[in-house]
Amino acid sequence: MIRYALRVQYIGKNYAGSQLQLKNGKPIEGLPTIQGELEKALGTLIKNSASRCEPDDASKYSRPIKAVFSGRTDRGVNSKGQVIHFNVKEPIVASKFLYQMNEILPDDISVDDLREVDKNFHAQKSAISRFYRFEFVHRRCKNAYDGELMRVKFPIDLDRMQKSLNYLLGEHDFSSFKSSGTLNPSKVCTLTHIKCYKADDDRVFIDIKGNRFLYNMVRTIVGTLLYIEGHNLQPEHMKDVLEAKDRTKAGQTVSPYGLTLMEVTYK
Repeated sequence: MIRYALRVQYIGKNYAGSQLQLKNGKPIEGLPTIQGELEKALGTLIKNSASRCEPDDASKYSRPIKAVFSGRTDRGVNSKGQVIHFNVKEPIVASKFLYQMNEILPDDISVDDLREVDKNFHAQKSAISRFYRFEFVHRRCKNAYDGELMRVKFPIDLDRMQKSLNYLLGEHDFSSFKSSGTLNPSKVCTLTHIKCYKADDDRVFIDIKGNRFLYNMVRTIVGTLLYIEGHNLQPEHMKDVLEAKDRTKAGQTVSPYGLTLMEVTYK
């Protein structure tokens, strides 16, 4: 068995998230996913040959190659640095493989880096940090080029916003910012970097890096931040929400459009 890690980019608005959607062990018709498209392309490229592929014994349907993701992203979430791993039985020529994969994949999915890794490497479990960026537009009037980005009309203060975000740095229980769909019982995450800044064209960016993230955690942090600004609350309100460990104390979960997984870091 040879294990490879592959870096993937995608625009998420046309997909039902990154993870394969199954019903009775088979993909649900009409719900395209990033994983489904990648596995289909991998199977096509590697000829669906049992002599070339490492079978997925747990699968209930024909699945020549299983793509294991560094983490799930929801419908509408983009990626510039998603990482998957997969197994084959014969070596792959990286340059040829990347070209052929990009020819097969839909226009809104691409791959740009393939590396052979140790057989114990795991795209999710071996990751030591994830870096997300949320982007929105701050202006009263719309612009045709804003696309799907959320538009915030009320006044915001970037310095106040940064002070609010700084309360989230370090290791905390982020129960207040998780959605009910969180399966992992551990709610403790460590955020190592948070920065809020504005570009020249009215776009606002919020960069967040941490060892792990709960389901919808970034989008709920942004929703809470905008609630604080929209109601002119003190930045310390973010600290109160964090310490409450109560989802009802936080703001709404904002739209997934504008959220991008920028990078996954490994040792």
